[in-house]
Amino acid sequence: MEKEFTGCKLAYLYNGQLLIYRRDNNAEIPYPDMWDFPGGGREGDESPEQCVLRELREEFAIDMPASRLFFRKKVVNHVNTGCSWFFIATGDAIEIKNIIFGDEGQYWRLMGIDTFLSSPDSMPVLKTRLLSVFYGNGENK
Repeated sequence: MEKEFTGCKLAYLYNGQLLIYRRDNNAEIPYPDMWDFPGGGREGDESPEQCVLRELREEFAIDMPASRLFFRKKVVNHVNTGCSWFFIATGDAIEIKNIIFGDEGQYWRLMGIDTFLSSPDSMPVLKTRLLSVFYGNGENK
């Protein structure tokens, strides 16, 4: 188990699209009003997998088994103060149909990968992570 990390993010893919949400438009949070992935800060001594799956449940009411996490990478966190984890998983139609959006963020949607990468409203750190995984450039940490 990974002992030291601050949080995690999940690129949840369904039919070639990413499950994303618009962050709250609040100047007191990092990246206000930008597109984000499910994920967040670590609680207690949970593992990276426990952290990302808990966040997915809290934010979208999706209860997914860890076996569906097909990619994981330890990365520098978004404020460069430690490490976090980046995961990728595939979703399914039933999960998407039954989403209950939590109280963080304005709304959710599905967005194509290239559209997410080209949007000025997508979090830059997440663009870098996707570029690294899907296109072999970007973040090499």
